[in-house]
Amino acid sequence: MKRTLMTLMAAAVMTTVAAQQNPLLPGFHADPEVLYSNKTGKYYIYSTTDGMPGWGGYTYSVFSSENLKEWKDEGIVLDAKSDQVKWADGNLWAPAAIEVRQKDGSYKYFLYFSANAGLRKEIGVAVSDHPTGPFVESGAPIISDSPVGGGQQIDVDVFQDPKLKKFYIYWGNGYMAGAELDADMKTVKKETLTVMTPEGGTLQDYAFREAAYVFYRKGTYYFTWSVDDTGSPNYHVAYGTSKSPLGPIQVADEPVILRQDPENEIYGTAHNSILQIPGKDKWYIFYHRINKQYLQRDKEPGIHREVCADRLTFDKKGRIVPVKPTHEGPSL
Repeated sequence: MKRTLMTLMAAAVMTTVAAQQNPLLPGFHADPEVLYSNKTGKYYIYSTTDGMPGWGGYTYSVFSSENLKEWKDEGIVLDAKSDQVKWADGNLWAPAAIEVRQKDGSYKYFLYFSANAGLRKEIGVAVSDHPTGPFVESGAPIISDSPVGGGQQIDVDVFQDPKLKKFYIYWGNGYMAGAELDADMKTVKKETLTVMTPEGGTLQDYAFREAAYVFYRKGTYYFTWSVDDTGSPNYHVAYGTSKSPLGPIQVADEPVILRQDPENEIYGTAHNSILQIPGKDKWYIFYHRINKQYLQRDKEPGIHREVCADRLTFDKKGRIVPVKPTHEGPSL
């Protein structure tokens, strides 16, 4: 009887632990970029190193998983203070990654990043034959100037249009820009550059701040973005749709799809990427939130963020159903 009771208690503890999947990664990480690799059959998260004053993280880490639950630390893939990125001197923010199948059937991985270059942020790209590297940086920034005369060149996203088979890049802080990439994936076609900032909104709904992310589903291009400051509990995700990868964007009637849940001690849920399970109409949203122990301004909530994920669903009209952030996290 005693042994049975102890077994039941142990099972209860294991169930409780298993139910708490969020945050997915240990320590402080932010700006999660999720990728499925056809080469390895695994999922990967690339992240900004967080927990450093002034958003001073200068490395990207990558984690791998076979089931979206257990994540293995695969180490640092990019270091902006090393010779790996000769033109940068730190503050490496918000990665974007994509797998590109080559004509010979092999794969290449392009890792886009925003790094500190003197007095401003610029966007570069590094390339590898494997999702965990080694990555070789192209040698120079691919985006240096703001198309609107202000705002930082940060929060890059990369997207392949499944209809047109073309590749696009997006970025911006205070504005949203997009452009087609050349076949080398390292050159922006300047003639396609489009400022496509969603107009209007407030800090309570969809006023654009940063972190655009683009995906395609059933004939519609979806655009998500972050609203408010990354250190605010109100930091949240809004969305709109388009019939084109370069807009114009129609803000959704109910634009807020991810917001804090104070009753469950979940705050500042934003800066997202989206994962589709290969071959299925099954989707997940990966995002960061503020660690609940660092909500006060003097504790710098904006640099104490942790990576989470939850299911993303759609109604019969293709509208995104608002996501309830959880501690339980994703499951296949």
